[in-house]
Amino acid sequence: MRIANKLKIAGTALAVLLPFSTSALAQEPAIGELTIAFAIEATTMDPTKYAAGADMYFIGQMFEQLMAPGPDLKTRNWLAESWKIGKEDGHSVLDIHIRRGVKFHNGDPLTSADFEFSYNRLKNPEISSWSHLQKSVDRFEIIDDHNFKLHFSKPDASYIAGFLQLWAVPKKYFNKVGEDGFAQNPVGTGPWKFVSRKIKDELKLEAFDGYWNKEHRPGVKNLTIKIIPDDVTRVAAFRTGEVDWIDAVPPAMIADVKALPGVETASTGSGNNLFITFPEHLPKSPFADERVRKAVAHAVDVDAIVKSVLFGQGKRYAEIGEGAVGYDPELKPYKYDPEKARKLLAEAGYPNGLDTPCYNLTTPREPNMKEMGEAMFAYMSAVGIRCRVQGLEYSAWLQLGKRGNDSKLDGPTSWMWGHGVPGDPGIPWGGHLHTYVPGEGWGSYSYASNPEIDAMIEESKSIMDPEKRAAKLREIARIKHEHAYGGVTTYQPLITFAWNKKKVSYKPWPGSYGRSLQELGLKK
Repeated sequence: MRIANKLKIAGTALAVLLPFSTSALAQEPAIGELTIAFAIEATTMDPTKYAAGADMYFIGQMFEQLMAPGPDLKTRNWLAESWKIGKEDGHSVLDIHIRRGVKFHNGDPLTSADFEFSYNRLKNPEISSWSHLQKSVDRFEIIDDHNFKLHFSKPDASYIAGFLQLWAVPKKYFNKVGEDGFAQNPVGTGPWKFVSRKIKDELKLEAFDGYWNKEHRPGVKNLTIKIIPDDVTRVAAFRTGEVDWIDAVPPAMIADVKALPGVETASTGSGNNLFITFPEHLPKSPFADERVRKAVAHAVDVDAIVKSVLFGQGKRYAEIGEGAVGYDPELKPYKYDPEKARKLLAEAGYPNGLDTPCYNLTTPREPNMKEMGEAMFAYMSAVGIRCRVQGLEYSAWLQLGKRGNDSKLDGPTSWMWGHGVPGDPGIPWGGHLHTYVPGEGWGSYSYASNPEIDAMIEESKSIMDPEKRAAKLREIARIKHEHAYGGVTTYQPLITFAWNKKKVSYKPWPGSYGRSLQELGLKK
């Protein structure tokens, strides 16, 4: 049975999986140069070692997977020319045929051995933070240079939902230069190849002349990505022409930027889902009591924050965003009700409120993150959950949240986990809702612990039928929402890009959290 004919994953029917044709006329050779700006820096350029979504802004330009979302939001074959799922010895098997003629940036041909090498690195917990995503794969079998099989010990629907999980990493080159050499000069198959990097300053890329996708490729030859975290400085660089394209236009400045002559903008969902997380796993923590978690849910006026702090650049959601797998339109966000919040605190034994550390991300991972967190914690303090706010830069924030590294998270924290576009909660919930299990990958950023939900998450991962899997995810969402398990959901950010329309040719693609530069070019 071909999955492409039957299975719907991440809200997209694979029956409409579109294998991009390379028979179309090639674009003219890439020429000229552009300088653009991102608001945040990556922690790594190695797709095996990525820690969070911001890394994908950069990795996604140089590296590719077997499947990818297109600009129409439909998932399509990418480095996989075709694939199907079958059975061998009673177990599921993915039979994957990769494209012929794909080359790495150094000229080496892409083969099945490169994906096997990638798989072996990804499953190693000493290298990868996401080794658990490979747990269901029992073995990797190479059939020939362009055909391999993944043999599963048990069904794993999330593997398919995650674009078949594997990144194309050049085995021969990696073994030649070693881990340090690869980190300093990464080589992938993507539309952009690495030139140089100055950490926290800039990344220089060059359009890859040998790129396999002749129809969808960059039109500019040399690209400099400046790292400008400060919103005012980034917009000023755009105004003066120092950069010709920026991400994360500050919400307060969107109207002004749109009014600039010769400027074009586009806003899209970032694929990220934001929430407030708690140390629910600590028995003595006030937040182990669901009444206190619900007090937080009723204490924060998220609608007001979206309107006033985010200038409308956010969309409320309850557990699963609209359009995502398992979305339930009947599930509504908690209403702002400060009196109810105070009542719940009193019922939980805190009639005079409580004092707690609260951790706020200050790096602009999403627009106005710092201000959004400050507003949330101010609302909480107003009902008696008195926050001692501690601001954290991105790396420190990740370190605080990650389990298994002596994390000291002991109070409410502004948090997020991408569900993708249009979205699938299966993998995120395995990471921040499932109980932390050392060495198994479950709960890698989780401060929740509920055996019933754990079992349901594990069951959802094994359900290959799309309708049954969606029903199970809806069931989890209802229980999660009813008891405020695994955090209180807040909003999904909108991200706005701006560019010089007289100079820049830009078509938004949803990969890399909306920052895919697949078809960035110069106006003729």
